[in-house]
Amino acid sequence: MVLLADQLSKHWILTHFLPGESRIVIPPVLKWTFEQNQHGAFGLFGSSPVLLIAMALVVLAIFWFSFRDAASKSRVVRIAFGLILGGAIGNIIDRVHFKFVIDFIDFYRIWPNVFNVADSCITTGVILLILSSLASSRRKA
Repeated sequence: MVLLADQLSKHWILTHFLPGESRIVIPPVLKWTFEQNQHGAFGLFGSSPVLLIAMALVVLAIFWFSFRDAASKSRVVRIAFGLILGGAIGNIIDRVHFKFVIDFIDFYRIWPNVFNVADSCITTGVILLILSSLASSRRKA
């Protein structure tokens, strides 16, 4: 579902916006802004698609090995990993196909970066993993 929502939303932006074009959705909070993001998360890690894809795959492997036991016992961890995996694959597809990631969600008065559904899911998944780990640590203490 994450991958489908991500790719459909990006397809809509590609077919209805020109690069750099913005349209206000909820004034003065939200607008859609089509950006061709060639960098990693938060504009970091350079602009090489091959390097960024490799880094994403390494991070996914680290998450998998770190949380696979917890995933077998926790629905929250499985959901978190699904969000992260779906989001990462969505951005990898963009990098393979376009050599950039399609970003469009622009909270222009609240958040400094334009992002996409995949980024939102990755962030939500990481937050869920952190909260799950904290809750697990408390139960063990």
